[in-house]
Amino acid sequence: MAFFLFVFGAWFGLSLAPVHPGKATKQRVEIAYGTNTARIARLLRRRGLLRSELAFRLWARLTGSERAVKAGVYVLAPDMSVPRILALLRRGMEETMRVTVPEGATLHQIAAILAAHGIAETDVFLTQARDPALMAEVAPEARGSLEGFLFPDTYYFSPAAGAEGAIRMMATRFQEIFTPSMRARAQALGHSVREIVILASLVEGEAKRAEERPLIAAVFYTRLRRGMPLQSCATVQYALGKHKERLLYRDLQVASPYNTYLHPGLPPGPIGAPGLASLQAALYPAEVDYLYFVARPDGSHVFSSTYAEHLRAQKAISRGQAVGR
Repeated sequence: MAFFLFVFGAWFGLSLAPVHPGKATKQRVEIAYGTNTARIARLLRRRGLLRSELAFRLWARLTGSERAVKAGVYVLAPDMSVPRILALLRRGMEETMRVTVPEGATLHQIAAILAAHGIAETDVFLTQARDPALMAEVAPEARGSLEGFLFPDTYYFSPAAGAEGAIRMMATRFQEIFTPSMRARAQALGHSVREIVILASLVEGEAKRAEERPLIAAVFYTRLRRGMPLQSCATVQYALGKHKERLLYRDLQVASPYNTYLHPGLPPGPIGAPGLASLQAALYPAEVDYLYFVARPDGSHVFSSTYAEHLRAQKAISRGQAVGR
């Protein structure tokens, strides 16, 4: 009898352990309302999350969890033990997924990030991001789509959030970031919130260094005042629908209302999600008279007030010569 108990105890202890202790690959598991522990055990076993259905059912009985499991969508992994899995199912608390949306991300890029984490299908997200009723509710300033109004940040999404849940969370974050004082500043500048977001998205697309954001914003403001085309390479990249390390002259002729080489003024909408620093730069541009900037190989820029200076800077950079900062 003692030997039997020893063997049973060893088996039971092993069966409660994680299937793969070092494998943290997460997967979504939906537990429907009214599902009993036998069916749950069968489901988890098929998904490679349990060593033994019997051990799962025994532990559920011993801990009084048989009727305490709550329906919902859970994120589980093979490195979770049976006690941990059952504790999650009892609490009814889904594990959240950490998702980072980088500054400058477009709607298509955000959709791809969420799809990769299993939050929402790409097509569903893009459809929701263009839904007029949802836009009117979460971002009244948006037009056509929520491009630029889903704030880039690190989020903790429930796996059940779906496209609409993710959109609401990101749009709410934008409204928190764009404070009443920032709205007042936009009004003082004579611009709508949407126009500031568009301008900030251009700054985000061009700037590689934080200290240059107000300078780039100043160039765009000066060009707007003088009726000059903005000639932002970032808008061409957006119009092309893909990133190119180096734009060719033929790229600058792409037929798109977003191509600011061909069309004066601001583009029809934001070209990505600007971060706080770019929004602040658009609201508080530097007090300079620069009209041009050209990128160095390291991503920094040379700023010029005249076209002659700009041409000299371009030639110096193309020859690999040092240009003053």
